[in-house]
Amino acid sequence: MIVEDIRAELFANQDIKYRDFQSKLTPTIEVDSAIGVRTPVLRRMAKKYSNREDVGEFLKELPHKYFDENQLHAFIISEIKDYDSCIKELELFLPHVDNWATCDQMSPKCFKKNHSLLQPNIKAWIHSRDTYTVRFAIVTLMNHFLDEDFEKKYLDLVALVKSDEYYINMAIAWYFATALTKQYDLAVTYIENESLDVWTHNKAIQKAIESYRVTDEHKSYLKSLKRK
Repeated sequence: MIVEDIRAELFANQDIKYRDFQSKLTPTIEVDSAIGVRTPVLRRMAKKYSNREDVGEFLKELPHKYFDENQLHAFIISEIKDYDSCIKELELFLPHVDNWATCDQMSPKCFKKNHSLLQPNIKAWIHSRDTYTVRFAIVTLMNHFLDEDFEKKYLDLVALVKSDEYYINMAIAWYFATALTKQYDLAVTYIENESLDVWTHNKAIQKAIESYRVTDEHKSYLKSLKRK
């Protein structure tokens, strides 16, 4: 069966030092739930297993036991070319995502050519009660709607998210820091108007200042907008 095949291959590619390193970066998962397979290996496996006729059996096997299985699951979803099929698998998987790495590295290729179809899905995800579903919505907006398809309404959508969850607020800060590099004139008004909570506001400024894509003049101004 594909589930057994995958688990055997994951353990065959185990790197204990990498497992210990990765576990420190993902504190929301248990150390013994990580096998320790490096990302390039997982991506190669995803390409291989996504072509197997029985890949659906692995995708149905939720929740997975290991972090690495979740990572592989995310990469397999990212390989799905049909938009509707991709969304179907995402809806099943997102409630089981329990860490920032799986959330952020899941980037379906079919999203790029389906921005109009993607918008209502993002709106639904961003109002979810699941931490990483909300984070996935914010990261997707950051990756797909800050360039040619940018609209002010997306800044509003993210600014309206209010949460006590660290990984949601960090995503909001990351989003606005990125917006300040790509859509500065509009994004800076949300900083000027103090649209975000204090921690997220200051974190967005910090991350923007660290970017080489923000001018020195803008960095100086942003520093003056930090809140206490």
